[in-house]
Amino acid sequence: MQLWLQTWSEVETYLTRSQGIIVPIGSTEQHGPNGLIGTDAICAETIARGVGEASGALVAPVISVGIAGHHMSFAGTMTLAPSTLIGIMRDYVRSLSHHGFSRFFFLNGHGGNISTVKAGFAEIFNERYLAGLPEVRCTLVSWWECAGVAALYEELYGAAEGQHATASEVSLTQFVYPELIKHAVLEPPVAPDSPHFYDARDYRRRFPDGRMGSNPGLSTPSHGEMFYKASVEGLAAAYAEFLDEP
Repeated sequence: MQLWLQTWSEVETYLTRSQGIIVPIGSTEQHGPNGLIGTDAICAETIARGVGEASGALVAPVISVGIAGHHMSFAGTMTLAPSTLIGIMRDYVRSLSHHGFSRFFFLNGHGGNISTVKAGFAEIFNERYLAGLPEVRCTLVSWWECAGVAALYEELYGAAEGQHATASEVSLTQFVYPELIKHAVLEPPVAPDSPHFYDARDYRRRFPDGRMGSNPGLSTPSHGEMFYKASVEGLAAAYAEFLDEP
């Protein structure tokens, strides 16, 4: 259930039975020659809506721009400063907790967000404790962090899954938007990989077309549907466990 498609009275009724909410968070950044710039936000929002439907949970508006400074050498990428993203998170939690929400399940679509989101949780918890505000719980789970998804991309792609502009995430966007499938020559088919990089210029030098160790030419909408089902199943279970924590 999407928060923005409810009325205030429906949300008030929801809060009498649950104080949990799913918050999708992604990024707006390049995803190689055939990946949509909105891939990370699309994946997070799509999986969040699926988990919401499976769990009867409300889903907050997606935070669609994240920490993507290392992709800024590619046109169309947008990024937030870490302090800005933490501020957005704090305002989401502050607003929703005012109405009675207390369990915030951040469903992530971009690995580059993880350290900042966890720092944001620390700020939220400390701020509320020192101000004497009611306790809230926040957790972060990325859509690919369940056994079913990992087994699937290993079976379908092996090492060609890669680290960025992956075959799995491109497949998921193709499932969501089959009318927007992009085609490109990928040369080499599996992109270069590297254990590290520095700023956006260094990233562009090491990964000229934006991919990192991946071959998203293997992506298909049918694979995307498989990833969708596997992730929704795994994260619906994780959401239920989060709500049940004492």
